[in-house]
This record gives sequence, C-alpha cells and structure tokens, in this order.
Amino acid sequence: MDMEVTAFMSMYHAANAEQERRPFSVASLRRILGFAEPHRRLLAAFLSLSVLLAVIGVATPVVAGRVVDAIVQGRSTHRVVGLALLIAALAVAEAGLGILNRWLSARIGEGLILDLRTTVFDHVQRMPVAFFMRTRTGALVSRLNNDVIGAQRAFSDTLSGVVSNVVALLLTLAVMLTLSWQVTVLALLLLPVFVWPARRMGPRLAALEREAATHNSAMSTQMTERFSAPGATLIKLFGRPDLESREFAARARRVRDIGVRTAMNQTLFMTALVLVSSLAIALIYGLGGWYALRGRLDAGDVVALAILLTRLYVPLTSLASARVEVMSALVSFERVFEVLDLEPLLREPTEPRELPPGPVGVELDGVRFAYPAADRVSLASLEEVAQLDPRAGVEVLHGISFRVEPGQTVALVGTSGAGKSTIASLVARLYDPDEGAVRIGGVDLRELSAATRRAVVGMVTQDGHLFHESVRANLLLARPEADEEELWDVLRRARLDALVRSLPDGLDTVVGERGYRLSGGERQRLTIARVLLARQRVVILDEATAHLDSTSEAAVQEALAQALDGRTALVIAHRLSTVRAADQILVVEGGQVVEAGRHEELLARGGRYAELHRTQFAVGRSVPQPASGADPALA
Repeated sequence: MDMEVTAFMSMYHAANAEQERRPFSVASLRRILGFAEPHRRLLAAFLSLSVLLAVIGVATPVVAGRVVDAIVQGRSTHRVVGLALLIAALAVAEAGLGILNRWLSARIGEGLILDLRTTVFDHVQRMPVAFFMRTRTGALVSRLNNDVIGAQRAFSDTLSGVVSNVVALLLTLAVMLTLSWQVTVLALLLLPVFVWPARRMGPRLAALEREAATHNSAMSTQMTERFSAPGATLIKLFGRPDLESREFAARARRVRDIGVRTAMNQTLFMTALVLVSSLAIALIYGLGGWYALRGRLDAGDVVALAILLTRLYVPLTSLASARVEVMSALVSFERVFEVLDLEPLLREPTEPRELPPGPVGVELDGVRFAYPAADRVSLASLEEVAQLDPRAGVEVLHGISFRVEPGQTVALVGTSGAGKSTIASLVARLYDPDEGAVRIGGVDLRELSAATRRAVVGMVTQDGHLFHESVRANLLLARPEADEEELWDVLRRARLDALVRSLPDGLDTVVGERGYRLSGGERQRLTIARVLLARQRVVILDEATAHLDSTSEAAVQEALAQALDGRTALVIAHRLSTVRAADQILVVEGGQVVEAGRHEELLARGGRYAELHRTQFAVGRSVPQPASGADPALA
C-alpha cells in the first residue's frame, strides 16, 4: 500500500469517526466469533500469511541497503548479484503469498457474506406479514447488502490489517532504531503532522457525505416511486412532470456541488500528506547523508531508512484509524443482529401433527385477535422513524366462532373493515389468534408444520400479486414439479389459455413488475390458476373475482365451481351476487358474526344481510344533479 492510498484511507475513516461513540458489545463479539467459527482454519492461515508478508516487507529495504553498501565498498560482483537475486526472490515470494493471501481473504469474506445473507434471508422469511407491512423494503434490502458487506470487512480487511500492521510497525521500528535511533526519532516527530489533518478534515467530509447521502436517498425514493407502473400512471394522471423534474434536478445539482467540494478537499488533504511524507524522506536523506559523510552511518543504511520510513507511516496511520474500522464493522454486525433478534410471531411446533386424508373442515372457536403492536414486529431503523409506537393494536375480532364442514363453501360478507380478511389471514395462519383456536381437520393450526399448512390451505388475495417472472415461474410457485400439460390444464380452467398462447413467448413470457403487463382481470385469473395447480384441500378466496368483468367473472366462477368440488372453501365477497349459491353465508360486522344462513333464509329474515342486498340491488336510484349554477355538462 503506497502513501497516497494510506492517506485516503486515513481520511475516510476519520470522516466516519462518529461511529466510535457506539458502545462496544461483548455479546456482539461472541456472536461474531460464532459466525467466524466455520472459517477458523482459513482465518489462521490468512493471519499467518499476513505476518509473513509483513516480515518480507521489512526485509526488502534492509537487503536493498546492503546492496548499496556492497557497491560503495567495492565488494565482489557475486555479492551484489546474490543480494539482487535475494531481493528478486523476496519480491516473487511477496507476490505469490500476496495472491494466496488475497484468495484466502476473498474466500473468508465471501463465505461470511454467504452465511450472514442466508441467515438473515431465512429469518426474514419467518417474519409475520405485519413486519413487511411496516418495513421499508429498501431499508431491509440494505441490511442484506451494505451492512453484511460492512460486517465481512472485519475479517477480510480489518483483522488482517491490524495483525500485519502491528507486526510491520514493530519490525520496522526495531530495524530503524538499530540502524540510527537519532534519524528514527526525528522522522517520528513528523508523524503528528501526518495524522492531524485527517482528524481535522474528517468531520468536514463527513458532513458533506451525509448531506450527499440524504439527497441521493431522496432521489432514489423519487425514482423508485415514480418509475413503478402505478407511480408513473399516477404522475401522468395527477402529477406535474415539470415540478417533478425541477425537484429532481435541484437535488442532483446539490449532489454535483458537494461532489466538487469533496473532490477538492480530498485533493488538498492528500497533497498535504504526500508533501509531509516527501519532507520526511528528504530529512532522512539530508540527515542520514550528513551522518554517512562523517562515517557515522553507511550509505546503504540511509537508503534502507528512507524506504523503511514509507513502510513505517503506512502501518502507523492505518493503526491510528483501526479502532474506527473495528467499531464500524461492529456497527454493521449489530445492525444485522438487530434483524436476527426480532422474534417471529409464528412458531413451528416441536412435534407437528399430521392431517387425515380427504376433505377437511375449518373451525374458528372463540377467536379474539388484535393486530400486533409495532414494537413486536418491527424496528424503528427499518421503518425510518425515531421511535416505534408501543401501543397495542385494537381488538378487531371478538369471540368469532363458526364451522365450515368438509367440502362446504361458506361465504363471509359485510361492510369493509368488518374483519372478513382478518379471518381469512388467521385461517391461512398469517397470524395466530390471541385467544381461541383455528382448526383444520380438527387440528389446531399451531400444531401443524408450515409445510403441511401450505399443502392444505391455499388463498387468492385481492391484489392478485405476481412476481416479475414468466407465466410458467409464477404458476410453478404453487407446485414446482408440475408438467407442461398440467400448466395448460389449469390455464384452461381459469379461462386464460387462449391469452397465454397469444403471448410472444407463451408460458415463458415475463409478466412484468407485479404482473402489470397483464390486465387486472388477467392477473387475478392467473393467481386463480396457481391455486388450482396447488390442489389444496382448503381454498380461501378473498375478493378473488373483484377485478373481473361480467364475462370473465362468469367463466372463472364456473371454473372455480369445478375446481372446488369436494374441497372446503371460504369465500369473501362484497358483491352478494357471487355468493348466492354458498352452503352458508356469514354476515360479519364489527368483528362478530351477526347472522348466518343461506341466501333465501337471510333475505326472509329481513336483517343485516337483507339490508346489504337491498343496498346493492336497489333500482331506480336518482342520478345526482349538478349544483346550482354549475354547467350540467361538467357535473
């Protein structure tokens, strides 16, 4: 590492010195060592090579000095050539060992990244839906990228740097003091001048970097929101593109100005440090040459001291910022551990039970539920707020009890916010009830493994979400082993086969982000096809036909009737016309079942269901008239 690189690294770590104020956690250190345990042999070899490279780095200047002495003293050609060959051998050894050491560093670092990323990814997958509803996706992805990479630097860079720099510093000092303690002491007096500018420049650069990061984050957020299909549509409908452009350009110009100021500060800083190092070398040659001319120092020692000086400042300045590097890596580890310490609300049973074969029923028994408080499912840093709201959620289900017999279709109807989708989420075990139980086939969902629950319960949600992948990949999510014939069969039953055949790549056509290359009805039918492919025994349809036109709805209802034959179905619908044939209709209001029965029975009672039915199917509604004085054409 040359002097300019060292100067830059010193400045960089000084700019991030505020992280030193984070307390050192012994518990975090133990967990870090736990992640390092699988790589202990590679780490031992890596550190050993780092020490050996430090020794070679100090030995080379000493041998170079001996070459100069041999030339000045008129020694034999063989001695000069032998010393030159030794320098060449040391160079070859340093190059070879450096390559090997870099391989070990990469292997350890990338292995640690793999371990951390997979651990965090697997843990996040076990988090409840409430976690993803509150968390900013970008902040969570940053933990898997920036913080994980920052954490691995503790092993691949910081640890080896500290060890090799300590060894190099001690050996260099020992050799320099042996050659001339007077010259060494005078050279060390310039060290504060070398380090002090970094401490002065650091806070200034840190402020510029923070401001630039703020503007970059704002630009990134603006681009992410405006460049998505829904965001771009919203801007075209209601936004002001000129204003958007001006806001973006203003931030971009500020980042440009900060970049220029940062570049100039860095240039001035490094120029000053390189100048100081050059003055120190000049001191070595001047004072050392003065001693050499008076016979108090060999000429070769002067050369060796000059070379060793550059190798002295490098480890000294690196070690000066080593604590910052260590604390920075520790902060990254702690940010990763922060996510890992979030306890999933849903726990896997230690001894899961199995379900009997054949159709199964669904039962809710005295279920009470309130959505979890933020501090149970999220982090302030992931929501990008100062403090999480500690208040518990308001209870939304109050002692819900009902049973869906095997093979029966039960519909949940009611006003928005009554608790219908919450019931569906509990049956799919996206949450667990606070009181009571949800049973499938007589077995509490909490006693079933996640794999069993996924194989038995399927759900079509309101938004019909699709991944930015092919039609085939979106279908195979339900059953990876399905063959081509089965895929076309479910597409036919979902009345989507003709559309897919007309696409440019058929099943391999990419549907776009969230499926936006398809219409709303086409997306929903594809999600229905996915459930049909899964062949689950319990199917939940949460407004599954909400985005379909009348023709498509009739076709899909026919397909669903065939697919749900012999299966237990829980159907949530606002349009009462879609649930008239249900075996039972439950009217949910205020988190309670207020009515239950078949369509004709509920209409005859003249209760809440009859009221909803009259509201939806009222005829002769009056057309709103324009306000007095308004233009009827614009009303």
